[in-house]
Amino acid sequence: MATTADFRNGLCFNYNGDPWKIESFLHVKPGKGPAFVRTKIRNLNTGRLLENTFTSGVKIDVIRIENRKYQFLYANGNDYHLMNNDDYEQIIMQKDSIDNVQFLKEGDNVEVLFHADEGIPLSSQVPSHVLLEISFTEPGVKGNTATNTFKPAKTETGADIQVPLFINEGDRIKIDTEKGSYIERVK
Repeated sequence: MATTADFRNGLCFNYNGDPWKIESFLHVKPGKGPAFVRTKIRNLNTGRLLENTFTSGVKIDVIRIENRKYQFLYANGNDYHLMNNDDYEQIIMQKDSIDNVQFLKEGDNVEVLFHADEGIPLSSQVPSHVLLEISFTEPGVKGNTATNTFKPAKTETGADIQVPLFINEGDRIKIDTEKGSYIERVK
């Protein structure tokens, strides 16, 4: 058991029967009344973000979480099949429990968050940067390069992204998966 004094970003705990992760918190000591902690917590089962206030000194049940590396094998509808890189064990995760799934291609490694005591996969995260090939984009118009302009493009995984005018079909680019934005062209 822990109290609100033990709160830190990334701490995982049970709350109302579900596993939650603290995204951010702020201790508040008003001039009148008891102290409290204002938090933003994320449900690890559904991904829902909730703003919640805990009174100071409330006890919480901390859970142990492990990150494990898995390789994405293939998708079958909403089921995504992943394989452990160490023991070749395979698990199936739902599409909505994988962050930024539109940038995931076969063979990519992902981080899977496991409830260590129960051995249940909770969520998964695509790497922060991925290399993808452009499968479709309109050709850039010559003379439109006076300013930093972008055009729509589709990647090999089917994700839509904005790219600079000089990017053509077949080019490989580096993408920031958190923002869903173009970083650079890769040779």
